[in-house]
Amino acid sequence: MDTEKRIKLVECPRDAMQGLSYFVATEDKINYLNLLLQVGFDTLDFGSFVSPQAIPQMADTAKVLKKLDLSNSPTKLLAIVANLRGVEEAIKHNAITYLGYPFSVSETFQTRNTNSDIKTSLSVVEKLLEKCRDSNKQAVIYLSMAFGNPYQEVWDEEIVINRTRDLVERGVSTIALSDTVGAATPESISKLYKIISLSFPETEIGVHLHSKPDGWRDKINAAYESGCRRFDTALKGYGGCPMATDTLTGNIATENLLAYLTEKNEFTGLKMQAFQEAMDFSARIFRQA
Repeated sequence: MDTEKRIKLVECPRDAMQGLSYFVATEDKINYLNLLLQVGFDTLDFGSFVSPQAIPQMADTAKVLKKLDLSNSPTKLLAIVANLRGVEEAIKHNAITYLGYPFSVSETFQTRNTNSDIKTSLSVVEKLLEKCRDSNKQAVIYLSMAFGNPYQEVWDEEIVINRTRDLVERGVSTIALSDTVGAATPESISKLYKIISLSFPETEIGVHLHSKPDGWRDKINAAYESGCRRFDTALKGYGGCPMATDTLTGNIATENLLAYLTEKNEFTGLKMQAFQEAMDFSARIFRQA
């Protein structure tokens, strides 16, 4: 297993904001994202092109995008899409590099999340890949419910492997194993990551983990020691999936991941003064969270 891959940090303000009970002012989003763009993350999951009825918080994504300053930032933008209408909207914007699509091993969650079953969603993935090739963009597939299923459906590693194979055979080159409801344990993360990364060595495999505040370290350590070098996190650990049964289950805090990577002598290349400015401003975004 290649443990010399460089660290890729994906900052996820979209995931952190989308479930807030109040609407974050568009201007505040713009200012916050522009601060994050100066930090030097590999990727910024900045917004989504989905139904404003489903996710009201992201209704201003196109408006926000117009005001983002990418001129002095190495960071690439990622937008989440849930259907072909979202794909068509996202590919209009040259500033976006990655289109992220949530694909689940759970039939129930796929239907709830994208209003389509797994078979239909695989067709969406095929068309997404075609659209990305035509528009010089890249697809990132979030394999949700990768570490467990709360809907009493059958779940095991073989199902996850088969779903991953479905994606890879269609041309997906980047997959994020997603702990959607915080069900993963360090043991399951280590086991599954090793299986998937060894089974599909040409595919970039990352993790999008959710955790309670006191459980993040063991989960990150399990992924890192298994060879993972692509991590999705969010400042202060806000966000997470509303399907989680515990409201304390959220994204893993970026500052915690950075402290861990420092212990491991990993070079992130982030500008820490800009990071602190973003941390300070985040209190304005998450003032009532």
